[in-house]
Amino acid sequence: MKESRIIVALDFSNAEQALNLTAQLDPRLCRLKVGKELFTVAGPNLVEKLIRNGFDVFLDLKFHDIPNTVAKACMAAANLGVWMMNVHALGGKKMLLAAREAVPSGTVKLIAVTLLTSMDQDDLNDVGLQGKPEQIVLRLATLTQDCGLDGVVCSALEVSSLRQIIRPDFRLVTPGIRLEENSSDDQKRVATPSAAIRNGADYLVIGRPITQAQDPLRVLQQLNQSIAV
Repeated sequence: MKESRIIVALDFSNAEQALNLTAQLDPRLCRLKVGKELFTVAGPNLVEKLIRNGFDVFLDLKFHDIPNTVAKACMAAANLGVWMMNVHALGGKKMLLAAREAVPSGTVKLIAVTLLTSMDQDDLNDVGLQGKPEQIVLRLATLTQDCGLDGVVCSALEVSSLRQIIRPDFRLVTPGIRLEENSSDDQKRVATPSAAIRNGADYLVIGRPITQAQDPLRVLQQLNQSIAV
């Protein structure tokens, strides 16, 4: 069986909800993403339990601090046994290099966030970032690759242009994935699963279309079929 390219976002407020949902899923068909809210309330114990249950875990904490602090946080995350973790590319070159040194290449996948998919041009203007979203994503992705990280989180709308300038093995992880019938909720730079894969995404982060479905496993199976290449 090919490795799954779907990462289910466990955007829950407690461990019980997360475990109830994952009990309905097949670890052969997906990975799991644990973000700030769930990690804050449930902690490392939940991450370790999900791993024991057979799931690969993407720890989505977007570390962004001084280089030494980020390096130590990355080491702590690696010791949990996670499959992938991320830092924020806006932390800069020194921070990215420190994270890479703390988590040697070939162990845990280490990626960086470029711009959050909730941000549009008005948001960038507000915080003083110059250029269009795709231009900023391109700069940050190039910086991340130059620092030896394994990939970036980026909008599916930027995947195609990134694929033209980055290494083939540089992973592109795309949130903001919505099914045709779903609204975009609070995310503005979104795409459907098949479109994201066609554009060159490696992994798709999908939350509510799966986690709020009446039959999460059935939706997961359908999604895997829709992106099979």
